[in-house]
Amino acid sequence: MKRLLHIFILVAFSVSVFADGGVTFRVSAPSTVEAGGKFRVQFTVNTQNVSNFIAPDFKGFEVIYGPATSSQSSFQMINGRTSQSSSIIYTYVLLSDVQGTYTIGSASVQVEGKTVRSKPVQVRVLPAGAGGSAYGGGGSSSNGSASGRQSNVPVTTGQGITSKELFMTATASRTSVHEQEAILLTYKIYTLVDLRQLDGKLPTLDGFQIQEIPLPRTKEFSLEHYNGRNYRTVVWSQYLLFPQKAGKLTIPSITYEGVVVTRNQNIDPIEAFFNGQSGLLELKKKITTPALTINVSPLPNKPADFSGAVGKFTLASSISTQEVDANEAVTLKISVKGSGNMKLIATPEVNFPKDFDTYDAKVNDNFQLTRTGLAGNKDFEYLFVPRHAGTYDIPAVKFTYFDTEARTYKTLTTEPYTIKVNKGKGGAGQSVSNYSGQQQDVQQLNQDIRFIKTGDVALHQQGDTFFGTWKYWAAYLLPFLLFVLFIVMGRKRMKTNANVALTRGKKANKVALRRMKTAKTLLDSHDASKFYDEVLRALWGYVGDKFNMSQESLNKENIEQSLTSRNVPAEQIGQFMKVLNDCEFARYAPGDVNENMENVYNSAISAITKMEDNL
Repeated sequence: MKRLLHIFILVAFSVSVFADGGVTFRVSAPSTVEAGGKFRVQFTVNTQNVSNFIAPDFKGFEVIYGPATSSQSSFQMINGRTSQSSSIIYTYVLLSDVQGTYTIGSASVQVEGKTVRSKPVQVRVLPAGAGGSAYGGGGSSSNGSASGRQSNVPVTTGQGITSKELFMTATASRTSVHEQEAILLTYKIYTLVDLRQLDGKLPTLDGFQIQEIPLPRTKEFSLEHYNGRNYRTVVWSQYLLFPQKAGKLTIPSITYEGVVVTRNQNIDPIEAFFNGQSGLLELKKKITTPALTINVSPLPNKPADFSGAVGKFTLASSISTQEVDANEAVTLKISVKGSGNMKLIATPEVNFPKDFDTYDAKVNDNFQLTRTGLAGNKDFEYLFVPRHAGTYDIPAVKFTYFDTEARTYKTLTTEPYTIKVNKGKGGAGQSVSNYSGQQQDVQQLNQDIRFIKTGDVALHQQGDTFFGTWKYWAAYLLPFLLFVLFIVMGRKRMKTNANVALTRGKKANKVALRRMKTAKTLLDSHDASKFYDEVLRALWGYVGDKFNMSQESLNKENIEQSLTSRNVPAEQIGQFMKVLNDCEFARYAPGDVNENMENVYNSAISAITKMEDNL
């Protein structure tokens, strides 16, 4: 009994420690509704210690129900950590009467003597239109996959569904652009029926570089008044296009195949209920998007120093030091920031002094995909080593790009830098001025003439020979001992190699890291498909070699059991399995980006290294 009491006190203390102390007061309401329709507004406060709730003025709406008060509580204990949450919800049902845009003001509530207010929200009331259909209303979301279908529902073609009840639009943010200027391509669904599934994808477009914008996999529909009717709409997919050549480029039409669920008019609903039938019918409907034509103008006469950048950019530079000893490295960093075709920006050319040893610039991409283009910054790091003492100038670097707003070329310039190079240690970097005033190394001429040797001289007595000394016999004995040692070690190595499982386990880490080195090459070349294949081969191969598991027995359950039986910490097992899952998911997920590949690569290296250290 005492033990149970102690556990209860510990749980109560944990709840008090881990409970969230922040109070939030949220409001949820649809952004658009139809005139004459009913909708729900809910105010939620994340604590039950409340009083004196004051509703806002629902101006423009008629309150037909509410407030209805409900409460929720939950208790969780995960990995020894305890959390508790509770909330109170105030619900109203409103009726929209007149078309327009209305604001639902802030509600207020008292929490521990303090007044907490919700944020106001806007609700747009659309005109009453023919928003219904013989095919019914349906749900509010679709995931575009077969998981939303019902296997016991008969399927037929949707001949009765018209193009006014279900269609798709294709719009471009602009139809007249210059080369490399970003275009946002949007595909949007308009439906009056219960659309459950939609399959189709953008074909390969000639003359465009394509970047898909990630959108939620679960599609949330909203109301929109279009051509006199209220449709449920959702943006299905969006792409960022960069024209690669001038002329009239065509975005062809796409044919999607949708699945619509409607009630089967040939089956009585009551009879279907008692006979275990669904009474529903799935209709397949082909939806074709319109084709688009993009007029791409060539860039005007390109300056000689044109960087290839098209968009809107700024330029900055910095240097690690302006005073350095000879033979010490210095880093010059140039950063291009803005929005546009960031991937195609060429490396700026820096005119370093001839006496400097220079290396290829390191390029760091730190930009994101947005609806206006690739936005962020691209950094170039130049490493150089001054070899001689003196004072040197690094001239300003010019960056010329095409400004899409001003429709003209603009040139940005960094500041010049002066580097003072001091004489290095050990006589390195000694220099004199030549006829032109430049610094150069002191050269030693006639090196075949040497000084007479001075200092101590080692003398030997006459008749002192090497034969018969201990060094003489050691010169015979040492090779023999090395030969015997080689034979012993060779036999030991052959015995070890005879144990195939042991040899395979010892080489597991080396083989895995060699595969990860190949994956790094694929990462740098942006080959996502081959990259994920190589990472998976490294992970599966490491476990198979380490535990001498055959190919057919390699699965996640066996791997977890093998790691657990060898007392590998659960945290490392979870990390290793997470890397496997993330890699397999990213392998088939659309719209992969370099940042995701970099994360997968780093996680795989970390998982293999930690596993090898533990085992």
